Amino acid sequence: MVISCASDDLQQQIFTFLANPASHGDEAVQVINTHGAAVFLAGDRALKIKRAVRFPYLDYSTLAKRKAACDEEVTVNRMFAPQIYRGVVPITQRDDGRFEIDGGGRVVEWAVEMTRFDEQQTVDHLARHGAPRPALLRDIADVIAASHAAAPLAATAPWIDSISRIIAGNGKAFRAGGFDAAQIDALDALSRAAFARLQPLLVRRGEQGHVRRCHGDLHLANIVVIEGKPVLFDAIEFDPSIASTDVLYDLAFVMMDFIDYDRAGAACVVLNRYLASTSDDHLDALSALPLLMSMRAAIRANVMLSRPARDQAQGAEIRRSAERYFALARRLIAPPPPRLIAIGGLSGTGKSLLARDLAGAIAPLPGAIVLRSDVTRKQLFKVKDTDRLPPEAYRPEVTAEVYATLATRAARIVAQGHSAMVDAVFAREDERHAIAAVAARAQVRFDGLFLTADLATRIDRVSRRVGDASDATAEIAAAQQAFDAGVIDWTLVDAAGTPEQTRQRATVALGGDGAVRSITER
Repeated sequence: MVISCASDDLQQQIFTFLANPASHGDEAVQVINTHGAAVFLAGDRALKIKRAVRFPYLDYSTLAKRKAACDEEVTVNRMFAPQIYRGVVPITQRDDGRFEIDGGGRVVEWAVEMTRFDEQQTVDHLARHGAPRPALLRDIADVIAASHAAAPLAATAPWIDSISRIIAGNGKAFRAGGFDAAQIDALDALSRAAFARLQPLLVRRGEQGHVRRCHGDLHLANIVVIEGKPVLFDAIEFDPSIASTDVLYDLAFVMMDFIDYDRAGAACVVLNRYLASTSDDHLDALSALPLLMSMRAAIRANVMLSRPARDQAQGAEIRRSAERYFALARRLIAPPPPRLIAIGGLSGTGKSLLARDLAGAIAPLPGAIVLRSDVTRKQLFKVKDTDRLPPEAYRPEVTAEVYATLATRAARIVAQGHSAMVDAVFAREDERHAIAAVAARAQVRFDGLFLTADLATRIDRVSRRVGDASDATAEIAAAQQAFDAGVIDWTLVDAAGTPEQTRQRATVALGGDGAVRSITER
């Protein structure tokens, strides 16, 4: 429930003043309204005013509280986006009643002053018009991971205690919003059951140091691309406890929002990159993602329900958004069973490209975790993915360790109810049998694909690689022709054509309907 406060009439006058181009040197003004703020964009400056409202989770009801919130917003967000946040400026009123920005009269309101950026470069806009480039998605994951590494540790108990309240609050808001009672009850029951099952894991993660003072509001509209790099902004300032959560709950917001924009492949890239560059502990917490993403979707639905509308048409659009997020929350909380997919083939057959392209289409959301033998080998030797290893790093005993590591990690992933996709040559029968046995022990579906291509095609592809984790050369590709792969009981996939043709063939082999989409497609 939102409560408008006594200063609301005065604030509306201030909003009218700030929306007038004359107040900004006759610069055109764009106004963005949210449930808790109004933002006025003019020239190279943005002024953000806290609305005089009180919600159960925030209180901007007095001028003093709004000033404190503005100060805290600047302090918190300068850690994420120092290039955006300038400071806090007063809105003043002269004796004759006229308002000024940072004038000499009495202070009647406070504004966060920011450097304006290109509003079309927020990631929600980019996602709406096409899947962001993989390089940008990896950068998004990296900047989130860096923010988590720098974030101070937070107490675990308040975070754990808040989950039941969040679930209950979502249900209450959905009922007040007139959503279907049976669907609300089902979401509530599944969410509570998931939390009861996951609570020991979440407590343990706090002990491992994964509960931190995070951004707290990482939907895609709060990430902007500036000079080609993603920047996080508008972090939660009004209540540190809301942002003091498991880091995966912070990450879950980004992934959930990509999924809402029909960009599951993008969410999958972000998740895979984050996992590859952060603590290995996170592999054992993948089972928490359905609940964490569902909670984020439900909260987003409720935020939409409280968003002000300028007219009936916008109100209808806001309602549709709320209903869409509500439907996504119900979908995410009940994921389908996982599967294990292995993609083999000699160097240059396109295994890694296919794995990356297919991962986002593999249930459950946001897609399969990709395990690549080339990357695993580099990790064993503690070097960068693109560093070249010496020949001794490819001794049979090292290769056996690589395959054993892949099998162990795949087992951990599917045990969490998440799908894994393993990319390796798999030239030996025992290697293929070992990865299939992982699926058998976990009682999950297994699919083995073995890509084939002629030698000339393979050599050409290997020769054109730049900045890749593979150390394969044209000479190695040629030498592999002599491999005796034994009996290949996996599905053979002709990979000599275009990546799109290989993906279509692989999709059919995996039981798809030909509609699997890559991260570069709508």
